Parts: sequence; C-alpha cells; structure tokens
Amino acid sequence: MKFMKLGSRPDTFYTSEDLRCVSSEVSSDFTIEVSGSRYLLHKFPLLSKCLRLQRMCSESPESIIQLPEFPGGVEAFELCAKFCYGITITISAYNIVAARCAAEYLQMSEEVEKGNLVYKLEVFFNSCILNGWRDSIVTLQTTKAFPLWSEDLAITSRCIEAIASKVLSHPSKVSLSHSHSRRVRDDDMSSNRAAASSRGWWAEDIAELGIDLYWRTMIAIKSGGKVPTSLIGDALRVYASKWLPTLQRNRKVVKKKEDSDSDSDTDTSSKHRLLLESIISLLPAEKGAVSCSFLLKILKAANILNASTSSKMELARRVALQLEEATVSDLLIPPMSYKSEMLYDVDIVATILEQFMVQGQTSPPTSPLRGKKGMMDRRRRSRSAENIDLEFQESRRSSSASHSSKLKVAKLVDGYLQQIARDVNLPLSKFVTLAESVPEFSRLDHDDLYRAIDIYLKAHKNLNKSERKRVCRVLDCKKLSMEACMHAAQNEMLPLRVVVQVLFYEQARAAAATNNGEGKMTELPSNIKALLAAHNIDPSNPNAAAYSTTTSIAAPEDQWSVSGLKSPKSKLSGTLRSKLAEDEEVDERFMNGDGGRTPSRFKAFCAIPGRPKKMFSKFLSINRNSSDKNC
Repeated sequence: MKFMKLGSRPDTFYTSEDLRCVSSEVSSDFTIEVSGSRYLLHKFPLLSKCLRLQRMCSESPESIIQLPEFPGGVEAFELCAKFCYGITITISAYNIVAARCAAEYLQMSEEVEKGNLVYKLEVFFNSCILNGWRDSIVTLQTTKAFPLWSEDLAITSRCIEAIASKVLSHPSKVSLSHSHSRRVRDDDMSSNRAAASSRGWWAEDIAELGIDLYWRTMIAIKSGGKVPTSLIGDALRVYASKWLPTLQRNRKVVKKKEDSDSDSDTDTSSKHRLLLESIISLLPAEKGAVSCSFLLKILKAANILNASTSSKMELARRVALQLEEATVSDLLIPPMSYKSEMLYDVDIVATILEQFMVQGQTSPPTSPLRGKKGMMDRRRRSRSAENIDLEFQESRRSSSASHSSKLKVAKLVDGYLQQIARDVNLPLSKFVTLAESVPEFSRLDHDDLYRAIDIYLKAHKNLNKSERKRVCRVLDCKKLSMEACMHAAQNEMLPLRVVVQVLFYEQARAAAATNNGEGKMTELPSNIKALLAAHNIDPSNPNAAAYSTTTSIAAPEDQWSVSGLKSPKSKLSGTLRSKLAEDEEVDERFMNGDGGRTPSRFKAFCAIPGRPKKMFSKFLSINRNSSDKNC
C-alpha cells in the first residue's frame, strides 16, 4: 500500500492537563477548540497556510477560536496543524480522505501558499491512490465517514471509476499484490494472473464495500459492457453470502427474533431488506447468469425480511426461466409471515410454476413415424430436401428443450408435493392446485404423485368423502406401476372409486398379458375390450400401461413396497366390503343408480371371465405367500 510523508521536523506536540501544546521557545498566542479538545498554538505557522483561520482571526478578536463540526475530528486537525509546523506526517489510503476534507475546511489551497496541503494531497491521490487496486478500495471505504464532503470533492466518484476501470481491464494490468484476498509472492504473480483472467478475481475484494458504494460500483462495472454476465452473477453471490444473514430453518429460532421489538432489530432488518432489494436490482437479465439455487435462496431471504412484492415477483419470474435446475429443498420457502400456521409458502411456488408454464408450449413435440418405405424415400431425397429437414429440426429444438424441461419440472413438483403433504395445515385447494399445474403429458408415470396423495391423506385423516375424491381426481390409475397398484388396492384412505379403478386396470392388464402358450394373446371378451378401448389401453401391447417405479425423497415410513403389504386376499375383500358399506353415494352409483340399472363399467368389472380372475388371484398370491412365510 502506497503512502506519502510530508515535513521533516520531529513531533513536538504534547499533552499538558487537558490541553495539547507545541514545545517551542515562543509562547503560544491563540487557542483553537476542536471537538472538545483545546490546542495552544502559534498564529504565524497556521495563519500562513489556512485561509479560514485568517478570516476568523480578523473577524473575531477573541483569543479562542472554535471549529465546530470539523471533518475528521481531532486526528484530522492535528495532521493539518503538524503540516503547518513542518512536522513529519504520513498520508495513506486510510487517512487521505479525512486529511483532504480537513484541508478543504481550513482552505489550505494554492491561493494562500504554493505547494499547500490541498495540492500535495491531490497529487498523491491521483498519481498513487487511484492507480492502486487495494488503495482505491480502502479509500472508497473511508468515504463513508464523510459522505457529503467526499461527494463534493469527487473523491467517491473518482474511486468508483478507478475500480471499475481496473475490473474492465485485463488482470495482467492490475497489481493484485495489494489485494489481501490474493496473498501471493511476487514470483507466483504471473500464474495467478493467468488463473484470475478466467474468473471474477475482483469479486471478493469489492464485497467489502457497503451496499450503497457496492451498488454504484457494480453499476459502473456493468455499464462498461466488457464483463460477462456470469461473472456479474458470481460477484453478487459472493456479496450476498457475505452480508445476508444465514436463514434459520428452525422456526422457533425465527420466532424469537420476531418477538424482539427492539429498535436495533428493526434497524438491522431494514438494512438487510435494503441490501437484498439492491442485489435483486443488480441481477443480470440474461438467463443462466446466476444459478436457480441462488435465486431461490434470495427468494427465501426476501420472504423472511418481508421484501417488496415487486422484488419477489421479479425473483419468481427469474426462477421460472430455469426452474428445471432447482431441487425440492430449494423450493421449501418459509412463509412470508412468521405467524402463518403453514410450514412453507406454497403460493409463491404456485406463482413460479404458473410463470414457467406460460413460457413454453403446453404440448410435447411430436415426430412422425417412418416405416421401411419412408426410409427408402428418405434415401432418394435430394440434398436440398435434407437441408430443409435440418432447418425444420433446428426450429423445433427450442420446443424439444421446453418439453424436456417440463418433464424435469413434473418430477420436481411431485417431489415437492410429497414434502408439503406432511403439513397438517396445508389446505386441500393449494395441494390440488399444485398437483394440477403440471400438464398431463409431463408425467410419464404417477407413482410419485400417488406417494404425495397417500402422504396427504394420512396427514389429513379428517377429510370427508368428497374431499378425498377431489384429491385423487388428478391421479391416473393407468400410469401406476404394479407395485403402486398393489399398495393402492389395499389403501383404506383412498375413495372406493379409485380402488375399483386400480383393481380393474390391473385385472385388465393381467388379462392382456396372458398368452395361450403359442405366442398369441388370449381373445378377451367384448365387454373387456370395450372398456380397454374406452381407456386407451391396447390389449395387444401388454407393456402399454406399465411404468417403472421411480425414486422418492419421502421418508422411509412414507414409502411402500410389495413385500410390506399384508395378505391381499383378505385385505382386498375387507377393504372393498367396508368401503361399499360406508359409502352410500358410491353404492347408489354402482349398485342402484339410474333407476335400479347397474352401470356398464361395474357390470363389465363383475363379468370378467373366470380365467383372467384366476390369473389375477395368482398375481396377488405372490405377496400372500411372502406374507405367510414371514408369519
């Protein structure tokens, strides 16, 4: 760090009782009072360099001169006084702002004497301070103590311009040895410069600035247009991690903070809110400049600090642009009010999903099927036709990416539903809204969605029949795996309609998968064929409704497996009998509906031929045998 020494005489200032004096053969002839301290000094050396003191002495015959609101206080005044006496003083980045403001206050300019203090400080500031990386940052930090003086003397603006110019220039032109975050030897400087050129070497150093100065500095850097947006985003992440408070996951700890009504806590919260909103205003507009995880962390802090609605909506919009990068834990956002009974803010996640869905197409991209004849025709196409096809594929690339993103987001939403389903205070409408926000084509299977519904029903056992039906309305039984169907068939929390559908689709699936030993499918009855056709199930394709079981983040006690089920024979019959007995509405619909006529679906289910029923009983006996062995 650069410094400058002025004067050559030794220090002769000393303290006598409550006065500061100068050791001299000549007695002092006037007294100056600064910030409650008195100095016994001599007129000649001070008045010869300080125009303000000259005018005050001529206007007031009093022997005591008071200097109220002196910038820099006693330390800055003593520097100026020692300079007048020719005593050696040292100027560096730590005290140049105070010395410059004090010299300006005393009017120690060239009008009074050539080579006065103001001139010497300006030369040192422009030639040394602004040329040094670390010196510029330290000097800018010290301007916080003298905001008005620093603005009037253009100290703040010149420091910001110097810092921004160094960030915009190549790292090899910046002396990194003065940066305390880059403590390296001179012989290692070349290798560190090469490494620094590929990342934001400056982010850690300017993160020491307060939010006001940091915001102005980042605006100057961004306006240069030379720094990649990814480095801007990384710098904001470094600053946020340094200054924003750590989010408390324990709600009890957070409530203790809320119960504290002290002014200091209120001021701290206001400062953090201002800091957060300033960071949000600096976020680059380009997608991918900052990670989705960082955006969601900022959103969590915005909820805790009660940031403005516009700031949170801006964050939600940015998160939606890259929602496929998020994880379930990222979406577990604390509620806006600590008095809320809900564990998480589900509304903001619903807003993010809404923003995400309106960005791309709502239907998956389709690709025409080509047979052998089409392949031969494709070979005979001209090169110009192939170019047209390439352009067509290029035009669909964005929609394909959108479809892939929706598949990832669908898995993300199902995992999120499993987490929030445990909240006993989560309203039914919010759970259903989130579940229905995902397009049907985005869910290749419904196993994870079934897990979420199962968890929600267990946590909300007081739901009535219509509410349980509403929860299960989004569930597609055709997209459940065999393991999920086995569990659902014995789930007493599910409505009877869902259980019957599960049993029907499994029985139909078993019938469709049966062969006669000669590689041909068994001819199914007409009523089964009609039901399969009504539900878009192809009997010739036994794998059409089969889906693999996916992983889940649910707790172990919320997971399910075939091996953990009880004997299906007694359980299935008991479950159906109890539900049929207690559900009068379903009884009327399935048994006595439409003037005593039995609905066609239930007739078809009851009319399934003996062979498929026997095969389905064999299918269920797998689990029964395993249960008997365990007993």
